Amino acid sequence: MAQDEVILLDFWPSMFGMRVRIALAEKEIKHQYRDEDLRNKSDLLLKMNPVHKKIPVLVHNGKPVCESTIIVEYIDEVWKGKSQLLPSDPYEKSQARFWADFIDKKIYESSRKTWTAKGDEEQESANKEFIGHLKVLEGELGEKTYFGGDRFGFVDVSLVGFYSWFHVFETFGKFSIEAECPKLVSWAKRCMERESVSKSVPHPHKVLEFAQMLKEKFASA
Repeated sequence: MAQDEVILLDFWPSMFGMRVRIALAEKEIKHQYRDEDLRNKSDLLLKMNPVHKKIPVLVHNGKPVCESTIIVEYIDEVWKGKSQLLPSDPYEKSQARFWADFIDKKIYESSRKTWTAKGDEEQESANKEFIGHLKVLEGELGEKTYFGGDRFGFVDVSLVGFYSWFHVFETFGKFSIEAECPKLVSWAKRCMERESVSKSVPHPHKVLEFAQMLKEKFASA
């Protein structure tokens, strides 16, 4: 499908955008990358995602696909062959979707609280909630190399973008994720050895600078 036109509308610190970047890299899909200014959204973004007006959006031959997990599934279905991300077995596929949904519903919100919390009590509660959710994921990972077993797949793609934000959560929350969830951090480091991941996620220090800027902006608002 080399003739296809593929455009990714994204924002570099977005762990949701990172999922799509990794999926595209795993499939070796040539595409145009367009980093959006979310304070001044492009006409193309507003046209391609008029409902939510959010990134990421994959534009494939002029047609938009929105919401990161849906985009990753779409990529997996359209560009079959190399590096299938979802299992072929219906039950295993349902489990992968379940854990991706858990990440969306539990990890994002609880992780955000760790660096936006105000006061010691709120911070302690945020840290406890986030670490609790991570421990659930660590339990699911168990002794496996990746969440799906020996193959890097859908759940790994859904979660590993958060690893670039771990430095943010730890800095503001004043805790160590590795001390709490060593197997999960080992898993993240294994994922980072994949070129598709290492080239698709930003450096943790750059993400921290971005988070600090946001926090200062919200504090002065």
